[in-house]
Amino acid sequence: MANPFVHIELQTRDLALAKDFYGKLFDWKLEDMPAPGSSGTYTMIQVGEGTGGGMFTNPDVPPHWLAYVGVDNIRDMTAKAKTLGARVVQDVMEIGDHGWISVIVDPAGATLAMWQAKQGGPA
Repeated sequence: MANPFVHIELQTRDLALAKDFYGKLFDWKLEDMPAPGSSGTYTMIQVGEGTGGGMFTNPDVPPHWLAYVGVDNIRDMTAKAKTLGARVVQDVMEIGDHGWISVIVDPAGATLAMWQAKQGGPA
């Protein structure tokens, strides 16, 4: 695997405002679904061609976009990032029937997420 960017995610304090803005700006198809492991809503961003994404409400952090890189073995890659000087801010976490994520901050201070899809799940 070439480890491509596979998902882009907006964490926002105002999901309704974000959906209205980005839906109108880019004509994105936005599809609400239950957020795995939570009582909240996760909005999938369907863009047709290219990397899709999602958005959800997170009142605990400043609004920001987060890029996900696809990996074959998330546990190994998260451990490797740590040995290379990254700080793990979200250790490997299962996301329902879809896959696993982890979030790191690289040695220069940039945040990046990793994604491993479950067999038969979305990339």
